[in-house]
Amino acid sequence: MKPRESVLNAPLATAEAEPDLPVLKVYEYQPAKVERGYADHVLYVNLSSNTISSKPVSRMMKEKFIGGRGFGLWLLWNGIQDDTRWDDPANELVISSGPIGGVTQYPGTGKSMVVAISPTTHSVIDSNVGGHFGPYLKFAGWDALELQGKADRDVILYIDGVSGRVTLYEAPRQTPNTHVLAERLLELFASSDQDRKNLSTVTAGTGSDHTLIGCLNVSYYDSRRGCVRIKQAGRGGCGTVFRDKKIQALVVRAPDVKGDSNHPADLERIRQAGRKINQEIHELDAAQNSMRTRGTPYLTEIMDYHDLLPVHNFRYGSHPQAERIAGGVWEKRFDLGAPDGCWYGCTMSCSHM
Repeated sequence: MKPRESVLNAPLATAEAEPDLPVLKVYEYQPAKVERGYADHVLYVNLSSNTISSKPVSRMMKEKFIGGRGFGLWLLWNGIQDDTRWDDPANELVISSGPIGGVTQYPGTGKSMVVAISPTTHSVIDSNVGGHFGPYLKFAGWDALELQGKADRDVILYIDGVSGRVTLYEAPRQTPNTHVLAERLLELFASSDQDRKNLSTVTAGTGSDHTLIGCLNVSYYDSRRGCVRIKQAGRGGCGTVFRDKKIQALVVRAPDVKGDSNHPADLERIRQAGRKINQEIHELDAAQNSMRTRGTPYLTEIMDYHDLLPVHNFRYGSHPQAERIAGGVWEKRFDLGAPDGCWYGCTMSCSHM
């Protein structure tokens, strides 16, 4: 076996080969077919006992909690006690996308929600993030991933929705920052260069080991530019919870995404809604949001104008030098020559490079 420190520099895995990492637990399952936006299963992982199991999604969950934030809150509520603290093993980190997660006909459906007890507020928080992890998790057969417990060493959880296998690995001792680790994880888990687009990862930078405001970094592979791109769940310190549980990375592999992978009840109605939303974006974006050219940095000048920009540790809502990091500054640096956007079919394209 290769030394663990060098494993993340290994060449691409093959479809038949397993990553050369110590295996702690393997769970095999039959990936569920998504129907009307639901796979009807929750993947539960307890890192203290290396337990991996499937929980059913009840009709009540779908009718009252719908998905995404709702599923996360419901699972957390039933998984903790009233005295559970953010750094207790019993605290949970739940990642879920709702029933429209993975729709390719209109924007916003690449989102997933992260729910946990926060190290910054000591209360329940949720944070949303783009990228591919939420939809890929669903298409791998899971409406939500429920993480509980605390590992005694760094681990990598790999969810393979193609082969129907969940594997918990002992991670290499070295934990590079996300911009390096996300690339190396693709090298380790992708079966080919073409397979890179089918993988998404979740990591937290090494800074999350030393702060209460750590972010979660969710990846997607930009096939046009040939590189990994990152979106962040930035609220509440969910990255700090992630690292406190000694998770180095989550990796999900999904089958090829198709226009009907979500299997909605009425695909034509979805398409009609998509055409309407996309037309509105085309006609109004330049005057209202500038998401196609400036993306979310456009919010800096808006928040500063309305005294909502948190500066000096949230003491003030505006700053005289805010214009130095506002949208116009970033627009000059962005590569606008290739299409952007963090999920298939999203014409808002607010994620720029």
